[in-house]
Amino acid sequence: MILRYKAIIPGNKIFMREYDLDSRMNLFKLHEFLCRDLGFSPDQMTVFDTFSAAGKPSRRIGLFDFGDGSMDMITLENTLAKEETLLRYTYNLNLHLAIELNLEGEQEFNRRFSYPMLVAEKGRNPDQFSAVYEDYEEFSDKRPTRMDTSSESEEDSFEEDELPEGEESI
Repeated sequence: MILRYKAIIPGNKIFMREYDLDSRMNLFKLHEFLCRDLGFSPDQMTVFDTFSAAGKPSRRIGLFDFGDGSMDMITLENTLAKEETLLRYTYNLNLHLAIELNLEGEQEFNRRFSYPMLVAEKGRNPDQFSAVYEDYEEFSDKRPTRMDTSSESEEDSFEEDELPEGEESI
Protein backbone atom coordinates (compact mmCIF):
# COMPACT_ATOMS: atom_id res chain seq x y z
CA MET A 1 0.00 0.00 0.00
CA ILE A 2 1.29 3.48 -0.89
CA LEU A 3 0.61 6.30 1.53
CA ARG A 4 0.73 10.00 0.69
CA TYR A 5 2.05 12.29 3.40
CA LYS A 6 2.07 16.07 3.28
CA ALA A 7 5.05 17.65 5.04
CA ILE A 8 4.90 21.17 6.46
CA ILE A 9 6.82 23.31 8.91
CA PRO A 10 4.34 24.29 11.64
CA GLY A 11 3.54 28.00 11.49
CA ASN A 12 5.03 28.42 8.01
CA LYS A 13 2.95 28.93 4.86
CA ILE A 14 5.81 28.69 2.35
CA PHE A 15 7.29 25.22 2.89
CA MET A 16 5.41 22.12 1.70
CA ARG A 17 6.37 18.68 0.41
CA GLU A 18 4.23 15.69 -0.57
CA TYR A 19 5.67 12.20 -0.44
CA ASP A 20 4.39 8.84 -1.61
CA LEU A 21 5.75 6.19 0.76
CA ASP A 22 5.49 2.42 0.86
CA SER A 23 3.58 1.47 4.01
CA ARG A 24 6.13 -1.29 4.73
CA MET A 25 8.89 1.32 5.07
CA ASN A 26 10.32 1.66 8.57
CA LEU A 27 10.88 5.04 10.18
CA PHE A 28 14.66 4.72 9.91
CA LYS A 29 14.38 4.43 6.11
CA LEU A 30 12.01 7.42 6.17
CA HIS A 31 14.57 9.34 8.23
CA GLU A 32 17.28 8.53 5.64
CA PHE A 33 14.98 9.57 2.78
CA LEU A 34 14.09 12.88 4.48
CA CYS A 35 17.77 13.61 5.12
CA ARG A 36 18.59 13.07 1.44
CA ASP A 37 15.57 15.00 0.16
CA LEU A 38 15.99 17.98 2.51
CA GLY A 39 19.79 18.06 2.44
CA PHE A 40 20.18 17.32 6.15
CA SER A 41 23.23 15.80 7.77
CA PRO A 42 22.32 12.17 8.58
CA ASP A 43 24.56 12.03 11.65
CA GLN A 44 22.32 14.19 13.87
CA MET A 45 20.00 12.84 16.55
CA THR A 46 16.39 12.88 15.39
CA VAL A 47 13.06 11.58 16.67
CA PHE A 48 9.59 10.88 15.36
CA ASP A 49 6.69 11.79 17.61
CA THR A 50 3.41 10.16 16.60
CA PHE A 51 -0.05 11.66 17.08
CA SER A 52 -3.60 10.45 16.63
CA ALA A 53 -5.96 12.14 14.14
CA ALA A 54 -7.30 14.14 17.10
CA GLY A 55 -3.77 15.47 17.76
CA LYS A 56 -3.18 13.42 20.91
CA PRO A 57 0.52 12.46 21.37
CA SER A 58 1.10 8.70 21.21
CA ARG A 59 4.75 7.69 21.03
CA ARG A 60 8.30 9.02 20.76
CA ILE A 61 10.43 6.91 18.45
CA GLY A 62 14.13 7.55 18.16
CA LEU A 63 17.22 6.05 16.63
CA PHE A 64 17.47 4.21 19.95
CA ASP A 65 14.55 2.65 21.80
CA PHE A 66 12.99 5.09 24.30
CA GLY A 67 10.45 2.47 25.31
CA ASP A 68 8.14 2.71 22.28
CA GLY A 69 10.51 1.00 19.85
CA SER A 70 13.28 2.32 17.64
CA MET A 71 13.02 3.74 14.12
CA ASP A 72 14.21 0.52 12.54
CA MET A 73 11.48 -1.49 14.33
CA ILE A 74 8.44 0.72 13.55
CA THR A 75 6.89 0.80 10.08
CA LEU A 76 4.33 3.17 8.61
CA GLU A 77 1.87 0.23 8.67
CA ASN A 78 2.45 0.01 12.41
CA THR A 79 1.63 3.70 12.89
CA LEU A 80 -1.57 3.25 10.84
CA ALA A 81 -2.58 0.22 12.93
CA LYS A 82 -2.37 2.48 16.00
CA GLU A 83 -4.32 5.22 14.15
CA GLU A 84 -1.36 7.58 14.26
CA THR A 85 -1.92 9.82 11.24
CA LEU A 86 0.52 12.60 12.12
CA LEU A 87 4.27 12.17 12.44
CA ARG A 88 6.42 14.98 13.76
CA TYR A 89 10.00 14.57 12.54
CA THR A 90 12.25 16.59 14.84
CA TYR A 91 15.45 17.10 12.88
CA ASN A 92 17.18 19.42 15.36
CA LEU A 93 16.61 18.45 18.99
CA ASN A 94 18.52 21.42 20.43
CA LEU A 95 16.42 24.04 18.63
CA HIS A 96 13.23 21.90 18.56
CA LEU A 97 12.98 22.19 14.76
CA ALA A 98 10.47 19.82 13.21
CA ILE A 99 8.54 18.94 10.11
CA GLU A 100 5.05 17.50 10.42
CA LEU A 101 4.06 14.67 8.10
CA ASN A 102 0.28 14.36 7.91
CA LEU A 103 -1.33 11.36 6.24
CA GLU A 104 -3.31 12.60 3.22
CA GLY A 105 -4.53 9.23 1.99
CA GLU A 106 -3.71 6.09 0.05
CA GLN A 107 -2.43 6.01 -3.51
CA GLU A 108 -2.44 3.30 -6.10
CA PHE A 109 0.83 1.38 -6.38
CA ASN A 110 2.51 2.00 -9.71
CA ARG A 111 5.29 -0.46 -10.53
CA ARG A 112 6.89 2.11 -12.86
CA PHE A 113 7.73 4.30 -9.87
CA SER A 114 10.33 3.83 -7.20
CA TYR A 115 9.23 4.52 -3.63
CA PRO A 116 9.73 6.61 -1.53
CA MET A 117 9.00 9.43 -3.94
CA LEU A 118 8.73 13.20 -3.77
CA VAL A 119 5.43 14.13 -5.44
CA ALA A 120 5.20 17.92 -4.95
CA GLU A 121 7.27 20.64 -3.36
CA LYS A 122 6.98 24.30 -2.51
CA GLY A 123 9.60 26.49 -0.87
CA ARG A 124 13.25 25.93 -0.15
CA ASN A 125 14.60 23.26 2.16
CA PRO A 126 14.96 24.45 5.75
CA ASP A 127 18.45 24.89 7.18
CA GLN A 128 18.98 22.06 9.64
CA PHE A 129 20.95 24.24 12.05
CA SER A 130 19.10 27.58 11.81
CA ALA A 131 16.17 28.48 14.03
CA VAL A 132 14.69 30.69 11.30
CA TYR A 133 13.17 29.40 8.06
CA GLU A 134 13.95 31.81 5.24
CA ASP A 135 12.79 31.41 1.67
CA TYR A 136 13.75 34.06 -0.81
CA GLU A 137 12.21 32.26 -3.81
CA GLU A 138 8.96 34.17 -3.39
CA PHE A 139 10.89 37.36 -4.15
CA SER A 140 13.11 35.95 -6.90
CA ASP A 141 10.66 36.43 -9.77
CA LYS A 142 10.48 40.18 -9.16
CA ARG A 143 11.07 41.83 -12.51
CA PRO A 144 13.06 45.04 -12.65
CA THR A 145 10.89 48.09 -12.92
CA ARG A 146 11.41 50.86 -15.44
CA MET A 147 13.08 52.88 -12.71
CA ASP A 148 15.47 50.03 -11.90
CA THR A 149 16.57 49.62 -15.52
CA SER A 150 16.99 53.34 -16.18
CA SER A 151 19.22 53.86 -13.13
CA GLU A 152 21.40 50.92 -14.16
CA SER A 153 21.78 52.18 -17.71
CA GLU A 154 22.67 55.69 -16.49
CA GLU A 155 25.48 54.27 -14.35
CA ASP A 156 26.85 52.15 -17.19
CA SER A 157 26.71 54.80 -19.93
CA PHE A 158 29.48 57.32 -20.52
CA GLU A 159 29.89 60.31 -22.78
CA GLU A 160 32.02 59.56 -25.82
CA ASP A 161 34.98 61.58 -24.54
CA GLU A 162 34.59 60.43 -20.89
CA LEU A 163 36.21 57.30 -19.51
CA PRO A 164 35.23 55.53 -16.29
CA GLU A 165 37.16 56.52 -13.21
CA GLY A 166 40.54 54.79 -13.01
CA GLU A 167 40.68 54.28 -16.80
CA GLU A 168 41.90 57.72 -17.83
CA SER A 169 44.16 57.78 -20.89
CA ILE A 170 47.76 58.92 -20.43
